[in-house]
Amino acid sequence: MPRLDALWAVPPIVLGGIVAFWMISGATGPVQQATPPAGLAVRVAPVTEQVITPAAHGWGNVRAAERWTAVAEVRGQVIWRHADLEPGKMITAGTRLLEIDPGDYLLAITQAEADLAAFAAEASQIDAEEANTGRILALEEARLALSESDLTRVRELVAQGTAPQSRADEAERATLLARRTVVELQNTLALIPSRLERLAAQQARTEATLARARRDLAHTVVSAPFDLRVTSVQIERFQVVATGQPLLAGDSIARAEVVLQVPTDTFSRLVQGLAPNGDMLAAMRDTPSTMIAAELRQLSDPGQVWHGTVTRIDGGLDPRARTVPVVVSVDDPYAGAAPPLRLPLVPNMQVAITLTGLPMPAQVVIPEAALHGTLVYLVDPDDRLELRPVTTLFRQDGLAVIDVGLEPGEWLILDDITPALPGLRLTPIEAAR
Repeated sequence: MPRLDALWAVPPIVLGGIVAFWMISGATGPVQQATPPAGLAVRVAPVTEQVITPAAHGWGNVRAAERWTAVAEVRGQVIWRHADLEPGKMITAGTRLLEIDPGDYLLAITQAEADLAAFAAEASQIDAEEANTGRILALEEARLALSESDLTRVRELVAQGTAPQSRADEAERATLLARRTVVELQNTLALIPSRLERLAAQQARTEATLARARRDLAHTVVSAPFDLRVTSVQIERFQVVATGQPLLAGDSIARAEVVLQVPTDTFSRLVQGLAPNGDMLAAMRDTPSTMIAAELRQLSDPGQVWHGTVTRIDGGLDPRARTVPVVVSVDDPYAGAAPPLRLPLVPNMQVAITLTGLPMPAQVVIPEAALHGTLVYLVDPDDRLELRPVTTLFRQDGLAVIDVGLEPGEWLILDDITPALPGLRLTPIEAAR
């Protein structure tokens, strides 16, 4: 009993601690379970093939497809000017714009016509002289024949001694005189064709002078060759202009052009579908205007859209940028214009241009942001990171077309991983489409 009494004397707290130590030291430890660490969460998307349409983007300044500069072709004073002949005004085709004093050219026409009338009268006179000379020649030839007969008879009489020699001499003189007259008349007739030829040459020269005067008279009036917008006027009424002096300038309103500088590789893709036989030159020459679509938007207001066509390649490659200058034309650029809500396509306006070619065969296409230099990040079957090199065919509109390195169905990582260590454990999460 004394021992029990001693235990009751121990404080309860100390007793509780001893019991707890005894129970803990005799208990078995907790069961440990091995759990793998969580992988890095990344967004993924399946690699697919899709049809892509080659496109080229750029900008350029609008210019008129046709420009006209009126140059004075005659000299004189400007005696009339159209009331609407001011920069910015619209002029319809055939409208008379200027008139230069035609007085000098009217006088030249009158003088040339008078010279032609004189040449015609002279020609009639030569014809009459030819006819008269022909008749006189006939008479003189008849007289010559009589004189020769008389000379023959007189010579016979002189030979018989019945006529003196003096009579034979007189008959011979008369014959020679008649022969001379006939020869002179024949020479006169022979010169008539050359006289007519000289007269015809003078007449032709005068007719050329008359035609030049009439042409100059026509050039005293300056008219608009097509519907145009006046860009500059360099003369005033009563001003004397010289031949070759610029008068005014204007731009056609029927068609506008823009030159777009397209990189050579991009242009090759645009025309690739247009050359089934591999003849790129033929494709560039014959089909771009019908097979390449062009869309133009005003830079300051992208809501304004015009549709154009590729008409030609302007000259050669740009010597500095090594690009292809593609000329895009827009017909009727003033159609639908309602300033200030919708502006016409006027020269020097800056526009953004998009050229679209024929769709290409299905290609492996990925977001350009998923391309890291020459590598892409993939999720392998064990949900680990794989770094794979790829060959890029081209990039366009935020997409990269892959030539070699990817197959449809593989899982592409869309996020950037730092550091990108091959074999890194991942938790793929399919991105919403």
